[in-house]
Amino acid sequence: MQAQNDLIKLYSQKILALAAEIPHLDRLEAPMGTARKRSPLCGSTVTVDLDVKDGRIVRFGQDVKACALGQAAASVVGSAILGRTRAEIEAARDQLRAMLKEEGPVPAAPFEGLEVLLPARDYKNRHASIMLSLEATLDAFDAAEAAASCA
Repeated sequence: MQAQNDLIKLYSQKILALAAEIPHLDRLEAPMGTARKRSPLCGSTVTVDLDVKDGRIVRFGQDVKACALGQAAASVVGSAILGRTRAEIEAARDQLRAMLKEEGPVPAAPFEGLEVLLPARDYKNRHASIMLSLEATLDAFDAAEAAASCA
């Protein structure tokens, strides 16, 4: 019974609501950078397209094929991503990882909505899926900056 209660807590109404309302859920036409990340454990994937101007994300699209936890993370990221710098995204990724794996604090604003994923700390097999959106965004950011430096 405890395991069932833990799963109910893990898949809260808030997580399910976020998973149902993912912003920027369309791929971009002719993005500056694209990256796809996959969790080998569960097969979840997130593909991110973005454009960068003056070191900040100005256009963002994502294709999310993940569990509800990965979808909820992508929803929070999508809501906060426009206008962010690489350093801000990297900080959010590192803070989310610490929150999940080291009982660190919730990521700072504007990514504080990732707090909803606190119950996933005890489910290590879900961590990779939760991290996908931020990791794909960082890789796409790098691809966009590399493309810009070659232009």
